[in-house]
Amino acid sequence: MSNNSPDWPEPIVRVQSLSDSCIDSIPDRYIKPPTDRPDSTSSSNVNIPIIDLGGLLGTEPEARRSVLQKISEACNEWGFFQVVNHGVRPELMDKARETWSEFFHLPMELKQKYANSPKTYEGYGSRLGVEKGAILDWSDYYFLHYLPLSLKDYNKWPSLPPYCREVFDEYGREVVKLGGRLMKALSINLGLEENFLQNAFGGEDIGACLRVNFYPKCPRPELTLGLSPHSDPGGMTMLLPDNQVAGLQVRKGDEWITVKPERHAFIVNIGDQIQVISNAKYKSVEHRVIVNSDKERVSLAFFYNPKSDIPIQPAKELVSPECPSLYPPMTFDEYRLFIRMRGPRGKSQVDSLKSSNR
Repeated sequence: MSNNSPDWPEPIVRVQSLSDSCIDSIPDRYIKPPTDRPDSTSSSNVNIPIIDLGGLLGTEPEARRSVLQKISEACNEWGFFQVVNHGVRPELMDKARETWSEFFHLPMELKQKYANSPKTYEGYGSRLGVEKGAILDWSDYYFLHYLPLSLKDYNKWPSLPPYCREVFDEYGREVVKLGGRLMKALSINLGLEENFLQNAFGGEDIGACLRVNFYPKCPRPELTLGLSPHSDPGGMTMLLPDNQVAGLQVRKGDEWITVKPERHAFIVNIGDQIQVISNAKYKSVEHRVIVNSDKERVSLAFFYNPKSDIPIQPAKELVSPECPSLYPPMTFDEYRLFIRMRGPRGKSQVDSLKSSNR
């Protein structure tokens, strides 16, 4: 089924309907060049660090120091880590995932009411970037704004399942709190005052949005990707992965490591905006998603972002004659526009901003 929105360069095809109709092949539009295809031989037993945040919430200084140290090592070494004992109720995490799974299994005509356009990306979508003839990813998604309140538009949120909005309202509230706690930890680890990153993002006035990813079954998973390699353009991402099927892969050197999700953990990663503020002390890391021939997957990526019109630049405390500022000031709005024109492209986005005259 296609949606002929005038804003997209060509008719939109829902991957879910392709999945239902393709038996043993996939359309050429989804076949990646050989160098970009997933490597089926990679069966590494390495996993990204799993960190118990319990010590951050308690009053024991030693426990707190130990958690901060683990977060610091994970940021330096991986740019990714999983958190448990994070304060968000397991039942709420399960309910959020199940609710979105129900949405994606509604009849197509009900979902089409929420079809998105590249102007805002809000709503039900099937492609990122507006390049005509681009090779596409094997996924559908739903994107919506949670903060600031001025952008939160319940008309853009699904009304089915009937409790969808209240579940996501509560989920958003709890994940924003978790984001605030992690921002303090990152600030301290960078040698900054604990509210530094939060204030640089706009204090209470941050941006937050959700992209729910739906990866339908794929008859030829070795030829395509659910999501092409990219680093996240925002501040920090808290991902609620599928609890049955792994799919996220993180780049470590020249290798792609498949993340093994811990039950009721969030997968946290550094985005491009924190790379900029930290003057590349912390780096956002490329990641991608592989798909599965006999199982679909649902994951919820919650993006914790700067207020969209504040210029983001390296913290002056982290700039010195030996470590000059690597990035020019740019608002998140400007940066996001830059990305949206191009779709997912590895780390080329943030790297291309590096001041060439320094």
